[in-house]
Amino acid sequence: MDAASLRARFGEHGFIASDAFATALQLVLALEKPLLVEGPAGVGKTESAKVLAGVLGTRLIRLQCYEGLDALTALYEWNYPRQMLRIRMSEAEGTAASREAREAEIFSEEFLLKRPLLEAIVQDASPVLLIDEIDRADEAFEAFLLEVLAEWQVTIPELGTIRARHRPHVILTSNRTRELSDALRRRCLFFWIPYPSLEEEITILHARVPGLPERLAAQIARAMQALRDLPLQKAPGVAESLDWARALLNLHRDHLDAGVLAETIGCVLKVREDHLVLEAKPEALRPALDEAGPLRPGGHSLETDFGLGSVSTPRR
Repeated sequence: MDAASLRARFGEHGFIASDAFATALQLVLALEKPLLVEGPAGVGKTESAKVLAGVLGTRLIRLQCYEGLDALTALYEWNYPRQMLRIRMSEAEGTAASREAREAEIFSEEFLLKRPLLEAIVQDASPVLLIDEIDRADEAFEAFLLEVLAEWQVTIPELGTIRARHRPHVILTSNRTRELSDALRRRCLFFWIPYPSLEEEITILHARVPGLPERLAAQIARAMQALRDLPLQKAPGVAESLDWARALLNLHRDHLDAGVLAETIGCVLKVREDHLVLEAKPEALRPALDEAGPLRPGGHSLETDFGLGSVSTPRR
């Protein structure tokens, strides 16, 4: 599948991919190399893997990384409760099986719990393997992952070596909470997903939130651009834009004003310190509201209306 086809198919799934990103995905498929996707939180890194699986009509297998993740947790575990139950049942039935035969039975594939990496290897068609937030795992797991990505085979002492039937399409995501090793970066293709431009964000809003009024989409996009220019602890991403748009539609709002902004800003800013930053610079969102001075009847303005729980304007 070429880049233009991928971009068009992604658009059908509501994901607006740039030409460069579509080309990166084309190379993932053609070269069978992992793609490391970095960018700010909420710009669609994880979603891109989900959409790729949908476009290819294949299974998405997700490995969510976290501090302390080890190789066995990502590969496989034995179902110890079932193993113990089988042993007890054999003893109760008086089955005359040798110790070796009993061990061979309980350490068979029937009692194997496949975790994401092993699950990706044994599929009958190439799945999309999403290794999400690899930067949260430690360096030891990263080194182990390099080995798996190189060989695509897993050795289970009780069963032997299991080799990939079809090599997975691998997407790794990182929020850069720590620096990844040069070895991992060399193993992967790389793409950085930035925050969208104003025009791109409006297009995304219309694609993902059907029925969103044109004016409201433009106001949300302008507001998000302004918020990302502020010194926030947690700058809002596209995910927050979409949440905000859906919330406003649910509340039957067709435009933003100071009162609506104050009532719904919690969809976008998720820590108190960021609310305080906006309270200190309320003029930052004026361009997004298409208005100046008092923004609602009765003299309500950004300076008086915006705040944490400060809105008391009755609904019209």
